Amino acid sequence: MHTLSASERQALETIEQPPMLAQVQKWAAINSGSGNLDGLATTADLLADAFSTLPGELTLVEPEPVDRVLYDGTVTTVAHGRHLLMTVRPECPTQLLFTGHMDTVFPADHHFQTLRWLDDGTLNGPGVADMKGGIAVMLAALKAAESSGKLAQTGYQILINSDEEVGSPSSAKLIAQLAQNKLAALTYEPALPDGTLAGERGGSGNFSIIIAGKSAHAGRNPDDGRNALLAAADLALQLKRLSREGLSVNPAKIDGGGPNNVVPDHAILRVNFRPRTPEIAQQTDVDLRRVIADIEREHDVRAHLHGSFGRPPKPIDDEAAKLFGLVKQCGADLGITVAWRSSGGVCDGNNIAACGVPVVDTMGVRGGSIHSSDEFLIVESLVERAQLSALTIMRLSEKGTL
Repeated sequence: MHTLSASERQALETIEQPPMLAQVQKWAAINSGSGNLDGLATTADLLADAFSTLPGELTLVEPEPVDRVLYDGTVTTVAHGRHLLMTVRPECPTQLLFTGHMDTVFPADHHFQTLRWLDDGTLNGPGVADMKGGIAVMLAALKAAESSGKLAQTGYQILINSDEEVGSPSSAKLIAQLAQNKLAALTYEPALPDGTLAGERGGSGNFSIIIAGKSAHAGRNPDDGRNALLAAADLALQLKRLSREGLSVNPAKIDGGGPNNVVPDHAILRVNFRPRTPEIAQQTDVDLRRVIADIEREHDVRAHLHGSFGRPPKPIDDEAAKLFGLVKQCGADLGITVAWRSSGGVCDGNNIAACGVPVVDTMGVRGGSIHSSDEFLIVESLVERAQLSALTIMRLSEKGTL
């Protein structure tokens, strides 16, 4: 370490690996897949207990109702877990936002449920990097920053949601609300194994298009029918043709059809769009609706569009560049090389940036192979990344500006 003040050094020395590792092991031993409400409830209670050591008011917020289109075209409400929200010193002039998620991509019946050591410094387990390790980093960093006394004029809010891995549908409004009037935000997705951060991110939109046709006998009077499955397939091809530089289109699934002797009267196309810029996202929304109207006319069917661009593109503007620069300088003062590169993945950082708040969204542990049974945490990065985060928080608080 160099160019650290005595108070910074003292605060950073309070961060220790054993309690952080113990937290990760305890939290990762509980399945908290996005749809496992019991596991999410247990995890939320454990996190509430851990974060209660910070000053402020802690609550578990009920999720917003979320609709989902089922395979038969009906729309149902999907339950999600509660979200942990903590508010500290809301009266202070400088306000920050810290976010993470307690859910994982591994459902309760997934085979990947246990932890094991790959070697002395690498832990394999569900959510150890994405992001129960990140939550441990966030908590340790905030405790260290609080111990420094530098946060007296800084308030903050913490959100740990239960649905990030499925696009944050029940917490998106809450994220937008919390982002208001914040100087900056840090999100604790994992960095790459070498410590590289995600910088610019594209956006993501998920849609289900319900096609209603007309059934008929496939032999006696096929022309009286309106083939919804054929319309959905044609729609998939037409939407795929929208792909271009800056836009990836992935028609992912078609539900529908039935017996071979019946013209199918319903089908559902699931499609994902990945626009690189806000302008491309806006144009894609227009193009999507135009193509659907063309399909309705050409196939004499009716179509209902369900979904949205739930993750807006996240460019790096001037304010975000300043925040990245601050994190880089803090890293240099800790002897850590900080670099970043664009990413095709999306996270809650997209939503925060869309509110005009600069955000660095990979402040969590170094790890890799996330979303697979090979997921791993590089254990030495727990202290390393907590110190990087704590120093960033202290310096943001001292400056009160970017």
